[in-house]
Amino acid sequence: MNSSEKKAAEILIVDDQEIILRLLEETLKSEGYAVLMASNGVEALEAVEKKKPDLIITDMLMPKLNGCDMVSKLKESADTRLIPTIMLTGLFDFEHKVRALEIGVDDFLGKPFNRIELITKVRALLKTKSYIDQLEDAETVIFSLALAIEGRDPYTNGHCQRLSEYGAKLAKKIGMDDLMIDAVRKGGVIHDIGKISVPDAILLKPGKLTEAEYEIMKTHPEVGENICKPMKSLTPVLPIIRWHQERWDGSGYPDKLSGTAIPLPARLIAIVDLYDALITVRPYKKAFSLQESIEIMSKETQENKWDPNLMKVFQEMLIANEFEKTLSEINSIKYEHA
Repeated sequence: MNSSEKKAAEILIVDDQEIILRLLEETLKSEGYAVLMASNGVEALEAVEKKKPDLIITDMLMPKLNGCDMVSKLKESADTRLIPTIMLTGLFDFEHKVRALEIGVDDFLGKPFNRIELITKVRALLKTKSYIDQLEDAETVIFSLALAIEGRDPYTNGHCQRLSEYGAKLAKKIGMDDLMIDAVRKGGVIHDIGKISVPDAILLKPGKLTEAEYEIMKTHPEVGENICKPMKSLTPVLPIIRWHQERWDGSGYPDKLSGTAIPLPARLIAIVDLYDALITVRPYKKAFSLQESIEIMSKETQENKWDPNLMKVFQEMLIANEFEKTLSEINSIKYEHA
């Protein structure tokens, strides 16, 4: 396929009636779409695991796993929740439609289906899917930029990924919903993206920053927010980017928020950021042990720097070894300036 050819959209059709599958296949292929088929929800989930389609058309009532339960499982995963779905059903009662809408079905199509209506709905949802894909591509650029910024400093090797993992586990532990857990996971990676505006002479300085240098460093949360603000899909992450340097007592920046005025996801990332800074080697400090880190965090919490309730949960998780990254793994990393 040359660069001027457009790849055909792939549509998964799911129905336990062979005649419906064949009619759908014939109609969709005549419009140039690639078609995958499954006869029930279990087969559909297996097919999606092997290859994510651009759109799913599924019957509502099927053996083994019905359409609603199948779509519900897809919506639970960040990898598949954005696949658009059309529900095929001969049932038009209010209760079934409400159930389908609640789990995230995008549209409905009656059985027997109307060819023109089918193609119109497919085209509309695929157009929406293309916009979502473009947003995901833009997000990828943002995340790559964040990791490139991290790469400027050899002493923060893997820092963003660790914060993402620590943060997501802590968010899940305290009962945040999936949307907020995802925001925390992303925030762990891109919270410092505003440091692109900070000169290397300041960012990599081994000693204490001057007052003027510190003022420049303090601009990075606002810069980062401005970089990501045009991306509507990153709206839940913006509070983390702007306020991850705020402190419980109001001594942080850029807005000197205090206490619960600091959004919970930002407070959470701030705590795991502190922990990662303590347990890793930096130009100005050694790597502290787990016990030393907990003692320092406890002391600073008593000094009113951190959310005490959140810190308590986090320390309990550390003591229980609930994080995959162990101290020995992190301390085995060799830090060398390029």
